[in-house]
Amino acid sequence: MGEVVPYLVVGGCLLAVTGFLTWVKGVVRRRGLAGSAMRGALAAYEEAMRVTAHDSHHEVRAAAERQVPAGTPGDPRRRLWFRP
Repeated sequence: MGEVVPYLVVGGCLLAVTGFLTWVKGVVRRRGLAGSAMRGALAAYEEAMRVTAHDSHHEVRAAAERQVPAGTPGDPRRRLWFRP
């Protein structure tokens, strides 16, 4: 029985930590607290672990900033193409 007790303690600790993190995940999702903090943390992780992720991250952000906002019904029409 003495040989099994350390394994039970380690298993119980892992179960407790997993349960706590699952509870925290639910709280964070319910309250919407993981927005920009998680984005920043994941971007930092990607840049550290993958060499090309830094360039890809900045390309994605630049593409999101380049998007033209959709017009409202009262806006004048814009030409979609240009002829020189």
